[in-house]
Amino acid sequence: MAKIPLLQSMSHDLWARRMWFNFEQIKKKNYSFSSGEVLKSLNKFYKRKEIQRLGSENGLDARLFHQAFISFRKYIMESSSVSADLHIILNDICCGAGHVDDLFPFFLRHAKQIFPMLDCMDDLRKISDLRLPPNWYPDARAIQRKIIFHAGPTNSGKTYHAIQRFLSAKSGIYCGPLKLLAHEIFQKSNDANVPCDLVTGEERVYASEDARQAPHIACTIEMCSTNTPYEVAVIDEIQMIRDPSRGWAWTRALLGLCAEEIHICGEAAAIDLVTELMYTTGEEVEVRNYKRLTPLTVLDYALESLDNLRPGDCIVCFSKNDIYSISRQIEARGLECAVIYGSLPPGTKLEQAKKFNDPDDPCKILVATDAIGMGLNLCIKRIIFNSIVKPTVNEKGEKEIDSITTSQALQIAGRAGRYGSSFKQGEVTTMHRDDLVQLKEILSEPVQPVKAAGLHPTPEQIEMFAYHLPDATLSNLIDIFVSLSQVDGLYFVCNIDDFKFLADMIQHIPLNLRSRYVFCTAPLNRKEPFVCTTLLKFARQFSRNEPLTFDWLCRHTKWPLPAPKNIKELVHLEAVHDVFDLYLWLSYRFMDMFPDAVLVRDIQKKLDNIIQVGVCNITKLIRASQSAAVPGIAEVLSEDFPLSRTKRVTRVISDQHGAKATEALSIASYGRGSLANRLLREGLLTQEMLRQLESEWQDQHRNGRYGLALRETDS
Repeated sequence: MAKIPLLQSMSHDLWARRMWFNFEQIKKKNYSFSSGEVLKSLNKFYKRKEIQRLGSENGLDARLFHQAFISFRKYIMESSSVSADLHIILNDICCGAGHVDDLFPFFLRHAKQIFPMLDCMDDLRKISDLRLPPNWYPDARAIQRKIIFHAGPTNSGKTYHAIQRFLSAKSGIYCGPLKLLAHEIFQKSNDANVPCDLVTGEERVYASEDARQAPHIACTIEMCSTNTPYEVAVIDEIQMIRDPSRGWAWTRALLGLCAEEIHICGEAAAIDLVTELMYTTGEEVEVRNYKRLTPLTVLDYALESLDNLRPGDCIVCFSKNDIYSISRQIEARGLECAVIYGSLPPGTKLEQAKKFNDPDDPCKILVATDAIGMGLNLCIKRIIFNSIVKPTVNEKGEKEIDSITTSQALQIAGRAGRYGSSFKQGEVTTMHRDDLVQLKEILSEPVQPVKAAGLHPTPEQIEMFAYHLPDATLSNLIDIFVSLSQVDGLYFVCNIDDFKFLADMIQHIPLNLRSRYVFCTAPLNRKEPFVCTTLLKFARQFSRNEPLTFDWLCRHTKWPLPAPKNIKELVHLEAVHDVFDLYLWLSYRFMDMFPDAVLVRDIQKKLDNIIQVGVCNITKLIRASQSAAVPGIAEVLSEDFPLSRTKRVTRVISDQHGAKATEALSIASYGRGSLANRLLREGLLTQEMLRQLESEWQDQHRNGRYGLALRETDS
């Protein structure tokens, strides 16, 4: 039984006498307890189930309770100004006249000082209740929508059939994951004499010259309107509803689009989740299954050597470093190759795809990342996986390196033998023989079902939080929101690390909450210092109410820029292109403060052409970088370490002992520089750990204990 009411039940006179007596002792520093006794009592208080329950009732979950206790303990043990009444309670507890539960009122008072939201916890819980997302879209709930799920693998015609219905409708909206896909539908629609506007995060392109809104819209999925009525809506790549960062956009479109017919395209793995989500809205799902239109064969042999390349081959890498290395090796064999990777501008990707597809162009080999998995029509005969491991970000925002999933492997492999291309069937294999067995296993496994849909706090929800917690930073508001949010089993809260990174970066700049929120949702790669610095300058000038003009942007980016002479300069040009994208994105939301979108769009096209020249000469840039030892190029090239080597090292060590161990460790040493630097940057390895690993390796090398050491590790 808790003794919380002790302070309240004590008579006033007795309390006054004890207060005077103990206060006199405090003044004389005549304590009857030691710091060890206090610490023991505090730890006993912390472990009490009754106290934990009371904390939970007052809004302190396990995490907050622990943080509050750590702060409370530090306050008692280190502060020289602990209140007299708290001294009295501690004295009574240590003397056996009190109970540790008597500390709770003081603990709760301290917790409320460091967690102000405890005073309005009920209101905050209501605001962050995410258990009924369908109710956020009353316009969609007011109509009975027809849901058609077009399910099938890559190259099965599922999206084609949905688009045919889109084109035949009186009005429609296409929602895709990439600007390239939205642009493709925009062009197809207008070529078919169906007026269609293009809406991306950076711009709106009208089909008509007088800028009248067309009845059809092709947009990136984040830009779809949930208030405009349509006859038909198409949601492409629905399996991305589980994406840790962007899944919320698919959830919003699926639940909120106000259309008579919703055509969903994607993997069959998402059927069950979509059906369950639509059950909560009272809507039935019609499933139409499609099969691949051309055969796809997994070869029984690996490529093993670049000498075995054939026209129509595409080597897929998961690191930019491997792209650079392989493209140079191909050129050394007298072959031309096209290069496509994620950070290239859309125009450059299209030009490289056009070059590869052109039957009259001598370029017959493509080296690419998994960026080819969506948005590009390519005439590929054979997909060759240079590696089957890929860096990923899990649902907690943590970086992991693991084998590609069945879904990813099928998405990439399916690009071979596209229907309507010059190749009537596709082939897939690996660069290395020992990867082929694992690739076959991956491709033979069923695709893991999509189990949950992403959610993200809205600006309105964050504004309501800010009303209750006016002194909290935006980053803290997001943290509190996520910690208090409640979701059911069909949903998860998307990762908000990028949002928090930007919120912390611009926290010192005076902005109103809505503007601050918009800046924090800007799409940028936080690994690019130049882009992050530019956003900071944008926000600072915005806060001073000074428009960001074309001249200002040219001075900041040093435009005009020359063609790149090495890889470092090419990477910088890509970053400048991202800065122009960022300007256009902000101009779409703050037209008065970013007034020169038309001029910026013009120079961005010119920059795209400059980057295209650089990519066409990429092997020359690599040679120039290595021969001239350009300062900083090591950091550029090691940003994505060669994953093929990493995987092969792992496999040799885990599968083969004894004589193979020396070979494995020597391979690891060969690649240690870039890998070690990457692990150090990400905080996965410390200098002390690195020194310890080197010391252990030297000991093993001297003692000839490779096999023994590895067997002990396995054990």
